[in-house]
Amino acid sequence: MTTIPHLVSFRRIVVKVGSSLLVDQSKGEGEGAVRRDWLEALAHDLSELHRNGKDVLVVSSGSIALGRTILKLPRGPLRLEDSQAAAAVGQIALARTWSEVLSSRGITAGQILVTLNDTEERRRYLNARETIGRLLEMRAIPVINENDTVATTEIRYGDNDRLAARVATMASADLLVLLSDIDGLYTAPPHLDPNAQLIPVVPRVTAQIEAMAGGAASEFSRGGMFTKVEAAKIATTGGTHMVIADGRIEHPIAHVAAGGRCTWFLTPSNPVTSRKKWIAGSLEPRGTVHVDAGAARALKRGSSLLPAGVTRVEGAFARGDCIIIRDEQGAELGRGLIAYDAAEAGQLVGRNSKDIESVLGVPGRAEMIHRDDMALAGDVSLDEA
Repeated sequence: MTTIPHLVSFRRIVVKVGSSLLVDQSKGEGEGAVRRDWLEALAHDLSELHRNGKDVLVVSSGSIALGRTILKLPRGPLRLEDSQAAAAVGQIALARTWSEVLSSRGITAGQILVTLNDTEERRRYLNARETIGRLLEMRAIPVINENDTVATTEIRYGDNDRLAARVATMASADLLVLLSDIDGLYTAPPHLDPNAQLIPVVPRVTAQIEAMAGGAASEFSRGGMFTKVEAAKIATTGGTHMVIADGRIEHPIAHVAAGGRCTWFLTPSNPVTSRKKWIAGSLEPRGTVHVDAGAARALKRGSSLLPAGVTRVEGAFARGDCIIIRDEQGAELGRGLIAYDAAEAGQLVGRNSKDIESVLGVPGRAEMIHRDDMALAGDVSLDEA
């Protein structure tokens, strides 16, 4: 029998909130359309996770839904330019709402607007990852939304389910919770088939599981069960467990923690191992850095690569590219995503990290390659994953 993990076992949790949960047009216009009582209850759940030492991130839909009520746009599908205008207005109101409910519990919220490209293009990926990591170090809760004011394809066909899954893997989260208007994955659409049964655990996303995904989205949200299963594939491939849970109830996170009805998508891997496997086997190296014996020993002990240990660089690479790390004899030690382009890295060879700003003229990362962005050759955990 498959064992379902408990929320207390997770270190970093991403919670995705759908727009239909946040916004109720019948309640009024502008921020009056926000389901404030429900949001306060969710904020309490998030603050409890935070108080217990968890890293918490929120991926929040709702900017378009909220903006259209402020602009008094009619019901029904919106033209692209109207959607972008609604998003521009709604993002401000949405950020303010999240800031209010979290700050009343002593938690700082930080807004991050991204598109799918920010999670796929490596230089932007590194920037977003570093910003999220720093906010979490400062015990803030990042509130992330798709940047619908500039997105084009995404705004028409995209969804925050897949975005949440990409954010979860980018942030090395070990759990993603999708709060929805349904309590999990069923064998058939429950509103069409009275015999449909909830599937409590999905050990692996198969073609059969994908075939079960169905149901149309509302005009306020662009996701359905299909996009949630797609999100599960992204998350579990990246080493992140995922839950689909009913967000309509008060205190939905507490409900999951208490063993309430939901669907768990499990993964045998973990975020760090999956990320390192991706670096080691899926990316084409664009250059090489050679390191001295001291740096080689430090890397094998789990340290990041600092400029002081680098003896020379080769290749024409950009920030965020995958490069090979070689020792003094030319043997490959591993691969990693470099924090500097080739010209900058060349200037930093052998330099102390405290000299980076004086050398480059701008502040920079202390590490040339962070240990989380590095996969060492011969790492047993990569072979076993």
